[in-house]
Amino acid sequence: MGEDPRANGTSALSNGHAAADVVVLAEGDPVALRRQIEATRSDLGDTVAALAIKADVKAQAHDRVEQLKTKAKSNPLPLVAAGVVAAGLVALRIARR
Repeated sequence: MGEDPRANGTSALSNGHAAADVVVLAEGDPVALRRQIEATRSDLGDTVAALAIKADVKAQAHDRVEQLKTKAKSNPLPLVAAGVVAAGLVALRIARR
């Protein structure tokens, strides 16, 4: 209690959580500070790009469909078996009427 949270490498946020990866800025060294800013911008850009990919549901669905097509072409037996089972269930349902 009363201890500076920055002293142990964390930062207390207003919501009570601790921020990981606290960056200690180089005081008095503008070149080092600029390098840190550029590195942070680069990391932030990578993070935004990764989030954009995750948020693109349409592209994820398209990729999944392509994966399933490739899998079905390389090993069609499970797909054929599922079709036979489905046809059998439909035939049973019709026969029971």
